[in-house]
Amino acid sequence: MRAWMFGAAVMAAISGATVMAADEDPNLWLEEVQGAKALTQVKSWNAATAKILEAAPGFAKYRDRGLAVLNDKRQLAYPDAIQRSNVTNFWQDAANVRGLWRVSTLAAYVAGAPDWRTLLDIDALSKAETKNWVWKGATCLKPDYQRCLIGLSDGGKDALEWREFDMEAGTFVKGGFITPAAKSSVAWLDRDRLLIQSDFGPGTVTDSGYGRQVKLWTRGTPLADATLVAEGSQSDVGITPAVFSDSGRAWGVILRSTSFWETELSHVTPGGALVRSPLPITAELQDVLGGRAIVLLHADWTYRGSKWLAGSIIAYPIDPLLRGEPAKVEAVYVPSATEAVEEVKASANVLWVKLLDNVAGKLVSIRRGTYGWVSRNVPLAQNSVVHLIEVGGAPDMAIVGVEGLTQPETLYAVQPEGRRSAVASLPAYFDAAKMEVSQRFATSKDGTAIPYFVVRPVGTTGPVPTLMHAYGGFRAATNPTYLSKNPSRLGPMAQFWVEEGGAFVLANIRGGGEFGPAWHESVLKANRQKVFDDLYAVAEDLKKTGITSKLGISGRSNGGLLMGVAYTQRPELFDAVLMGVPLSDMKRYSHLLAGASWMGEYGDPDKPDEWAYISKYSPYQNLKAGAAYPRVMIYTSTKDDRVHPGHARKMAARMEQQGHPFYYFENIEGGHAGTANKNEDAYRSALMMVYLNRELKGVGK
Repeated sequence: MRAWMFGAAVMAAISGATVMAADEDPNLWLEEVQGAKALTQVKSWNAATAKILEAAPGFAKYRDRGLAVLNDKRQLAYPDAIQRSNVTNFWQDAANVRGLWRVSTLAAYVAGAPDWRTLLDIDALSKAETKNWVWKGATCLKPDYQRCLIGLSDGGKDALEWREFDMEAGTFVKGGFITPAAKSSVAWLDRDRLLIQSDFGPGTVTDSGYGRQVKLWTRGTPLADATLVAEGSQSDVGITPAVFSDSGRAWGVILRSTSFWETELSHVTPGGALVRSPLPITAELQDVLGGRAIVLLHADWTYRGSKWLAGSIIAYPIDPLLRGEPAKVEAVYVPSATEAVEEVKASANVLWVKLLDNVAGKLVSIRRGTYGWVSRNVPLAQNSVVHLIEVGGAPDMAIVGVEGLTQPETLYAVQPEGRRSAVASLPAYFDAAKMEVSQRFATSKDGTAIPYFVVRPVGTTGPVPTLMHAYGGFRAATNPTYLSKNPSRLGPMAQFWVEEGGAFVLANIRGGGEFGPAWHESVLKANRQKVFDDLYAVAEDLKKTGITSKLGISGRSNGGLLMGVAYTQRPELFDAVLMGVPLSDMKRYSHLLAGASWMGEYGDPDKPDEWAYISKYSPYQNLKAGAAYPRVMIYTSTKDDRVHPGHARKMAARMEQQGHPFYYFENIEGGHAGTANKNEDAYRSALMMVYLNRELKGVGK
């Protein structure tokens, strides 16, 4: 498990980029998230965008149709946990905007007729407490699952308030555990003790904004009196506790992330001492099974004379290590040259592994036998996306989703030996026979073959307006999921786009996890330009092969940075740019919210040798007056406490100052997702759809 998911400078000129100190940036005031002047500017930009795009042809139709798809009562009820003979689910629809947390018997759920009982109504809770609570999940005490800690966010921020909940009574526990709002994590040791990482006051938070202390908190005592268990440095990303329930024991671990991709793993002894694992800091703990730590390697590792390959799953028994003995490492699964491990989960006796094989999903069940670990391929639809959603129950079971760009998702209950039964299927929201899907390859600047998927109407013979989505970072693969569910968090817009004659493209550029560790690590820091070159190679291939007439691109977060770079480096390639919750000021990013945690991906802009390569692509610094840029649409959220909204605001401000046209939408709620509920999803999706129609089809101009 990865612990974290994403002095004064002098004036200088580096490769044409104008570099200025923070105090010389005329737009620095826009970093004041709730500043009155900043919010006035945001509201002005929002109003200007709404005035044009809400009045555009089709806006209301797209919004209403999108909302109907998103709120369809036939949507799939994904299990968020299997609790012995029960399954829990978080559900949102038109009547439950903020959502319901509910429970069904596992037998009824697997039979396709769940008997849901509501545990917590987030709309009712928000109304009673006059807060915009956003559900952020639950962590429950195993093996009985009688008590849980519920994560609640005010408006969708990463900062959470944890509250203890009684599953049998269906109420919060009076006098139970409750934490102040913070970027925190909690783990049950037993019914009366928690491991907690949080902001405990001055000096307890890292430069990345995460807690650097883990404490042991005992029921009935103030949090301020909790006992210190582990502590990291202020320069770390953060430190995280976790507890795995296996073999009748609670196996505690402490994960100290010294950088985004480097984590020191320590096991917690029954007496509360820490024993450091011999694993390299690039390895990632996945689960515990049979008293063994299950680990994914991201780099080759030599230990006690044996070499273990990057991309492999290994294991070692924990108890001997706690007694001071060397770890006895075993190979669990070694992927082929075309495979990449993407998800790993352990049920009571089985390890379930979801892989990508040439970007197609594959599921494997693994047991430990007398002579080692034995794997079995689980037969599922070929050339599909596979999701390992949840595992557990008795006997061992996995709930798996299978879908494709034009194939609605089906949930299956899968047994280790391969037997499966359909639980539920998403309805078809469009006629798949009218769309064709192909996988193609472009050649990047350094000769690397870059795969991409194209969806377009059947029989298309000439160039059509095209929307391409990409991400390219943090080992996150871009999977070709169902257009209505949407592979790119754009709402149902991708479906509407193809239905109306356009082409939709998903680009599997480097930086993701499509082909294992090397696909990601080959483009870190000084090699980041390769990610951008991959995007340009796909764009050029779309033009060369006659697929696109006009080309729009889309990306969010790290993908938003990708969009900003493409906008400033190769504006002639693109006719529209959707820049979502983006990073843009890469000179300041490491000083804004969680930005310091990503220096393992991008580099440290405060180091002159690293700023030398970052400065060549940082969008904010590379905007040029007089350049011919396409009209961009920037969107973000005021309550995004991961990627600072100042990135989007300052990018828009400098565009305005230089006379470049843009649309801007900043949702007040939503956190890093950019929206807090499906109503907001549908609204934003409609804005983006009419924007693309204007820029790529000329509709409404």
